[in-house]
Amino acid sequence: MELESWLVCAALAAAAVVYYLTGVTRRRSGRRLPPGPTALPVVGNMLSLRGDMHHALARLAREYGPVMTLKLGPVTAVVVSSPDAAREAFSKHDRRLAARAVPDATRAVSGRSMIWLPSSDPRWKTLRGVVATYVFSPRSLASARGVRERKVRDIVAYFARHAGEEVDVGQVVYGGVINLVSRSFFSINVVDVGAESARGLREAVEEVILAIGKPNVSDLVPFLRPLDLQGWRRWTTKRYDKVLGILDGIIDSRLADASDTTEKHDDFLDSLVELMTAGKIARDNVTTIMFDVLAAGTDTISITVEWAMAELLRNPSVMAKVRAEMKDTVGGKETIDEDDTEKLPYLQAVVKEAMRLHPVAPILIPHRAEEDGVEIDGYAVPKGSTVIFNAWAIMRDPAAWERPDEFMPERFLHRAKEVDFRGKDFEFIPFGTGRRLCPGLPMAERVVPFILVSLLHAFHWRLPNGMSADELDVTEKFTTVNVLVHPLKVIPLSASHKN
Repeated sequence: MELESWLVCAALAAAAVVYYLTGVTRRRSGRRLPPGPTALPVVGNMLSLRGDMHHALARLAREYGPVMTLKLGPVTAVVVSSPDAAREAFSKHDRRLAARAVPDATRAVSGRSMIWLPSSDPRWKTLRGVVATYVFSPRSLASARGVRERKVRDIVAYFARHAGEEVDVGQVVYGGVINLVSRSFFSINVVDVGAESARGLREAVEEVILAIGKPNVSDLVPFLRPLDLQGWRRWTTKRYDKVLGILDGIIDSRLADASDTTEKHDDFLDSLVELMTAGKIARDNVTTIMFDVLAAGTDTISITVEWAMAELLRNPSVMAKVRAEMKDTVGGKETIDEDDTEKLPYLQAVVKEAMRLHPVAPILIPHRAEEDGVEIDGYAVPKGSTVIFNAWAIMRDPAAWERPDEFMPERFLHRAKEVDFRGKDFEFIPFGTGRRLCPGLPMAERVVPFILVSLLHAFHWRLPNGMSADELDVTEKFTTVNVLVHPLKVIPLSASHKN
């Protein structure tokens, strides 16, 4: 213990020297860096980032501007907080900014995962191409539509079994979505892996994701990384290996089935196995892609559904408009299909507004400047610096949105042109934009509104304990994703129930 304390103190002292030298170099370079708050030795501006990161960054941006410099320890970060600055960054410098600032806790994953690999790496291009062609292409998504519909009906059935009881919306939807993803792509329910393995897979995936957001001295003082003083890299590696062990078991089972021509599943995993046996991708690529799809797909969908439900319950007039639209369009149907959501523009606007107001990834995944020559709003972005796009602040910019802090789905119906999810309109980037646009977007834009309309079609929803709409707390909490401080608990009532 004393030795570890001595190492920390010695490293921090060395960091102070590095910080001083970095500051001297910065002053001598004469480059016009973005403005920002004065940084303290060693810790930089970390003390200014207390609370939720996206809120703290937005607060500082109001003082220092939409492009500002922070010191995260000795690491230089440039923060972009307006649609115009984001437009310039991605329109002119997308390729130069397409690397990732990789947290130390992900080192066991980052060399293989398309989430963390730089876009210049041939492995990233291979993995991204496989996912785009075999997972999220229009043809692949269309072929799995029936599976998604069955899994959403499983979610509805769970709520039906608990009608009149208080339930945790996010927990139920998350469990249903992880089965939806696994069944759609791998032809298994997580629960089919075995009860103990299923719990282990879900917990291990969640733990890996949470570890990425933990404060880690290895990220603040990079030359401390080999020591892994807090043990986060070792801790995450164990959980990641556990997930890979479960996924490897699924692959082994599929390989055993491959010899039986009657056991064809015609799913994404079959495509991966064919690519692997043909020598086009390695075995570890298969497990990594499976992990990426599970980890990235489930949170985005389930958390967005929870936020949308919370805002609808908090805004009864909006809920009434959604129900009126549903009654006019699909009111006579006993069961909702995925295609029905295309006939519900107001419901689609509700989903967009929930994503605008409460993006699941409020600061996206930080980028890294791979080259010199990047300039945003007249300011230089140094090579090697972390570049943070505060999507939460961008999508609440009062210059782009009227009454930006209010939940107003109508804003998406009354704009001069349609605003979609694909990041072409830089005031609305819940999935990012450019070459690092979230590859799971095509699935999320289908599944989120489908789950939402299915729940609203089947049930009326009541807040527990006589809580009024005004009392519903929608305070945010950010770790690696943006969630409700208090999970949404509601009481489902049959749609035929008279309030």
